[in-house]
Amino acid sequence: MDWARGGYAVPEGYVASLDRAGVRPVLLPPASTPATADLAAFDGLLLAGGGDVDPARYGGGPQHPAVYGLDPVRDEQELTLAHAALDAGVPLLAICRGMQVLNVALGGTLHQHLPDLSGIDLHGHPTGQSSVVHDVKVPEGSRLAAACGREVLRCTSHHHQGVDRLADGLEAVAWSGDGLVEAVELDDPAGPWVVGVQWHPEMTSADDPGQQAVFDGFARVVRAG
Repeated sequence: MDWARGGYAVPEGYVASLDRAGVRPVLLPPASTPATADLAAFDGLLLAGGGDVDPARYGGGPQHPAVYGLDPVRDEQELTLAHAALDAGVPLLAICRGMQVLNVALGGTLHQHLPDLSGIDLHGHPTGQSSVVHDVKVPEGSRLAAACGREVLRCTSHHHQGVDRLADGLEAVAWSGDGLVEAVELDDPAGPWVVGVQWHPEMTSADDPGQQAVFDGFARVVRAG
């Protein structure tokens, strides 16, 4: 295989975490035609991390110099799949970029570069391959708290963007010490299981039951459906 010409893959941590949770992942690579119909073949959707969402998708104004990894085909597919999952009531777990996609899909906006914001701590350098470990507070009563069974999670972050205006229909359910929104859910308790986390639980889930529990909670509702 000539990898110099490109390829499609996900980090091993996602696959291993889902395998431990008892569900089998299948990769849907970006395509020129959004794979909305493909969603009918699956019991759940995971939107993984990756490059930035094009600021034009959320009216972000001039593109910040730190924005990287723009992929309009992937943006289109994932935004379409997010809408399709919500419409069909398919369980959805959104991680890092995935949480940002979810927020944008529902009309929210993003901070293009967190280091520009006063009072916001460093949350990692995605292009420099450096991560930051910090606590995230999760209140009782949320789907995330029910899955993890704890109010504080030790999380690994690897992002330079975050939620600015939270989309209508979403509720913030976790925060880092600097006040940045770290997790979101649908604000309808009777709605489908939809959870977005800004950190990377797959990076430490093999050794941290609290992080593995994010995938276990997703897997339970996938199997129940």
